Amino acid sequence: MLAPLPVTGTQVIRVVKAMRRDRRAQWGPVVLGVAGVVAFLVTWQLYAEFGPVSDEFLPYPAQVIGQFFANFALTSFWAAIGATLWAWLLGLVISSVAGLVVGVLIGSSRFLRRATFTVLEFLRPIPSVALIPIAALAFGPQLEAELLIIVYGCFFVVLIQTLYGVADVDKIAYETTLTMRMTWLQRARHLVFPTLLPYFMTGVRLSATIALILGISAELIIGTDGLGQSVAQAQLNGAPVAMYALIVTAGALGIVINLAARAAERKVLFWHESIRAEVPA
Repeated sequence: MLAPLPVTGTQVIRVVKAMRRDRRAQWGPVVLGVAGVVAFLVTWQLYAEFGPVSDEFLPYPAQVIGQFFANFALTSFWAAIGATLWAWLLGLVISSVAGLVVGVLIGSSRFLRRATFTVLEFLRPIPSVALIPIAALAFGPQLEAELLIIVYGCFFVVLIQTLYGVADVDKIAYETTLTMRMTWLQRARHLVFPTLLPYFMTGVRLSATIALILGISAELIIGTDGLGQSVAQAQLNGAPVAMYALIVTAGALGIVINLAARAAERKVLFWHESIRAEVPA
């Protein structure tokens, strides 16, 4: 029986240093994130105290944070969040499904790619906020107006990502499926869809935050129910503390949505190398 090799002091030091590096890599982003928030709050406090803007228009962070938590007891606050999230969810689902279907159809046909290239390149750069006057005239302060803005802005994000995914299908693998006489549905299921899924999920993740921004912008300008309308009402009523608290709420909601979208992406793409590379060995 072989005797175990002796452990030297140098090896112990290397192991300890490696453990410290792993610990720093794990907690480093959290510490930096907290430090960034603290630095922002300190800068806000100093600017409100000594800056050129009166505290009547730029309240102190303690006042805003206090109002932020006080809003949790208000029914109208949760009703506004519910209206915003409902429009966000509908717009995201509609644009994602439409972008996926249209992207697969166009990407699978060389004729359609050439026929639609000019139209897509013309429509894609048009900002969604430019459609706000059209949406307001067509629908008024209704949910449909907000959905028009959200769907238009997010549709092209998902569509372009889907087109990239279809174009990334391996040519040799595709020819192999033709040799095996696989049907179109079988090719889509076993080759095309697994290839484009990472691109599609990236488009959905990006669209998740874009949809929230566009929805709140539409509520702010058009007046549909939601957080944006509440911000506009607080501004008209001369309540800057309530207005800033609602703006902070919108930012916090964006963070939650972004984290949820990333978690969903990791869950769906657990098999993909880009996600597996994030798992520590």
